[in-house]
Amino acid sequence: MKYYTLVALFAFSCYSKAVTTYVPTVKDTSLPTPEQVLGFKVGDWHMRHDQIQRYMEQLAKASPRADLETIGYSHEQRPLLQLVVSSPGNLSKLEQIRQQHVAAARLGETASADAPVIIWLGYSIHGNEPSGANAALLVAQYLAAAENNEVKNWLDNAVIIIQPSMNPDGHDRFANWANMHKGAAPVADPQHREHNEPWPNGRPNHYWFDLNRDWLLLQHPESRARIAQYQQWLPNIVADYHEMGTDSTFFFQPGIPSRNYPLTPKRNFELTRALATFHASALDKAEQLYFTEESFDDFYVGKGSTYPDIQGSVGILFEQASSRGHLQDSINGPLSFSATIQNQLTASLSTIRGAVAKRAELLSYQQEFYKSALQQAKNSKTRGYIFTESDDTTRLAALLDVLQRHHVDVFKLSRDWQDGDITYPAEKSFYVPLQQPQFRLIKAMFSTEKNFADNTFYDVSAWTLPYAYNIQFAGVSREPAKSQLSSSWQASATKRAALTPGAYAYAFNWQDQQAPLLLQALLAEKLVLRAAMNNVTATSGESEVALAAGAMVLPAGLQQQPDWFARLQRVKQQFSVPVYAISSGLTVSGSDLGSRKFVPVALPTILLLAGPDINSTEAGEAWYNLERLAGISPTLAEPQRLRQLDLSRYSHIVLPDGNYTAWQDKEISQLKQWAEQGGVLWGHKRGAAWLAKVGLLKAGVWQGEEMTSLIPQHNLSYQDKEMLAGKQRIAGAIYQADLDLSHPLTFGLTHATLPVFKNSTMLLQPSQAPFVNVALYNTSPQLAGYTAPEYVPRISQSAVLLAHNIGKGRVIAMTDNPVFRGYFFGSSRLLVNAMYLGTAFSTSAD
Repeated sequence: MKYYTLVALFAFSCYSKAVTTYVPTVKDTSLPTPEQVLGFKVGDWHMRHDQIQRYMEQLAKASPRADLETIGYSHEQRPLLQLVVSSPGNLSKLEQIRQQHVAAARLGETASADAPVIIWLGYSIHGNEPSGANAALLVAQYLAAAENNEVKNWLDNAVIIIQPSMNPDGHDRFANWANMHKGAAPVADPQHREHNEPWPNGRPNHYWFDLNRDWLLLQHPESRARIAQYQQWLPNIVADYHEMGTDSTFFFQPGIPSRNYPLTPKRNFELTRALATFHASALDKAEQLYFTEESFDDFYVGKGSTYPDIQGSVGILFEQASSRGHLQDSINGPLSFSATIQNQLTASLSTIRGAVAKRAELLSYQQEFYKSALQQAKNSKTRGYIFTESDDTTRLAALLDVLQRHHVDVFKLSRDWQDGDITYPAEKSFYVPLQQPQFRLIKAMFSTEKNFADNTFYDVSAWTLPYAYNIQFAGVSREPAKSQLSSSWQASATKRAALTPGAYAYAFNWQDQQAPLLLQALLAEKLVLRAAMNNVTATSGESEVALAAGAMVLPAGLQQQPDWFARLQRVKQQFSVPVYAISSGLTVSGSDLGSRKFVPVALPTILLLAGPDINSTEAGEAWYNLERLAGISPTLAEPQRLRQLDLSRYSHIVLPDGNYTAWQDKEISQLKQWAEQGGVLWGHKRGAAWLAKVGLLKAGVWQGEEMTSLIPQHNLSYQDKEMLAGKQRIAGAIYQADLDLSHPLTFGLTHATLPVFKNSTMLLQPSQAPFVNVALYNTSPQLAGYTAPEYVPRISQSAVLLAHNIGKGRVIAMTDNPVFRGYFFGSSRLLVNAMYLGTAFSTSAD
């Protein structure tokens, strides 16, 4: 019988010394090794996702200890893999184990004394942090092949869930880059092309989103598939494997103790520290450098190491120094890709070792977590949250869908309910009771806290879901009667009635989030539509129809396609937005249908600047939401190519956050001429600031430097440096904007206030010209999240959205990102309106 160690699989040295990490010997069984399947040793090349898939498939086929499942698909249709490893006996009754585990955790049922601990190992959610995904193969192989008593004990007492590559699209983007620049001998020079990825790099997914910020928000298929599995399994420990800067060493939690989310129980941190001793012991044996408690936090509950903490799991972040290629010089010596994989393998096995050793404590903690949650809910003055939305059922359904995916029980009001002087209408209002297992997660979802024990944040300080969806909500101190509540909400199909032929016109309101998608589809069919500039009441058969400003009207007499009604009928069936048959052009109230108050609407053609110097995340957010909410796939082009572009092809140009200082007089003149001929120019954040700087936007700007000067900096010692930096930035908070609801850019929004997300200190100054200020910050603007109190008065004096004419065209600018992380559906409407109603107003800034 031949023996080998996993250490022998590694080709390169770690920090100029031999790899000495202890890994037990495994027998060379009939099970395939990665080298046998792929033709190279792990670490010699960056494995593509299809290679990871191929090995996992062959291993699972050959091993009685492993089951492989495809749990979903990425945007680019790569399979999302999940390998479950345990003893053959456990695998034979896996569903029974899962059901008993969930029932013991959330329902309080008695768990058997030998119940296995559920361990979740998640790798490389950032695609250019590949050591985890590559280590996943070795973890799987070792667990499947090892015959020593320790591993047998692990498999008897644990169900180990391995997600080897949680961002396969980004992973392949990076793997191809690293492999295509690999020389015959590794080049360690940090300036080598291999170590310097091009924009947007491999970190994000297909649409350039950071998937590790999407655990709570669930805007992407990768996240929805992952959370479906999390909620089915309720793991006891979630290990989240990442990479950081090349000059770092190795980090594992606990992180900075003062920066944990307040609702996370103290026992969670105690268990994290207890498990840390297992990682330290393994890395000590390997003589590897590491650190804890000096970096990273566990505050934002929407990332991989914190989402579990608020649901009875123990989430642990691991950060390995990155070789960003195959070999790179660092302050600790040459760092090889193989060494980074070795450390992730070491930490993976120490995670399993610690979890099995602490099995009883972890299972007990999870049960106590949900038991105490119900008790806290019982003692809470707030009994639950109620929210309502009457005009946009699609936006409301989107929020409800997110809540449901997180196993939050939501009940519809079957009768009107009064709370104080507010009436919540039946069928349009929903109640989330706190007396349910997800008590702490619900509190986090609806939190409006503004100040915390430590106001320095690694990520955002606010993420309030109803604010993001622009849904009115309130915490209530009493519950609706059970007789007023229908069963827990479930998504249902909408019945779509056929249209009546022969009408004078057809119309639909603009409030529902599907309305722009319906409009785009109709325009793509070459149908002619007009947008109402004021409220109208029209006749439809024997009844009257209220059409709010922004409503879209399709006059029969303007249609040029001989089969236009068939096209209208076909498109209408794809959407749940009601379309009304209008009997006459003479309206009951408001402008008649032939009035100039009905303006033409054209199919937008959009250029979105995306490339070097542009914030790739925010460009991706704009791209994704233009497709998802407006139905438009924009042209993407680098700002460096602007001079070569034929701008006459575009009706709109979008400047997301970025650095536009490389544009000179030629580009400024080009944009100005294009806009003056009728184009719509949109910019937000630094895109808006640049438009103001070069005079295309007539507005003043308060830059970050002017804001930071508002915070006193005297009498500080060196140890206050980090505190000051945290106070000077707005990590991410939610503010309230006051809207001019008569302005076409706000059509479809029915409330005079709108929550917006702010994570920048740049501010646009209000215009002194009339009608230019579309939205201003409220005089008491802060809704949720931390902001230095010195900043708030200045913010309250600032503009959110400005818009004015530029020749025959328009320029529109927003201080903040309207589509933050894809889930700010409310403010997204401002960007969508700019695409369809961007020329529906006329305002001089002079």
